[in-house]
Amino acid sequence: MRLDKFLKVSRLIKRRTVANEACDAGRVLVNGKQAKASVKVKPGDVIEIQFGTKTVKAEVLDIQDTTKKDQAKELFRYL
Repeated sequence: MRLDKFLKVSRLIKRRTVANEACDAGRVLVNGKQAKASVKVKPGDVIEIQFGTKTVKAEVLDIQDTTKKDQAKELFRYL
């Protein structure tokens, strides 16, 4: 699954366009490397997102095309 879509489906970032902009600005790392929005993510990957001074680190646990709000937390685990 594309990185920008995963960020939206997992609710780590609310909108796909915002996820795209964060990737283009170089604020998203996958396994320690800067990632474009089109990078494919798979279970086991570690995503790091920089929000201003705060950094969020999460491990991908599962991939789903769509999910409900309460089930979105099962797609990743905070590190």
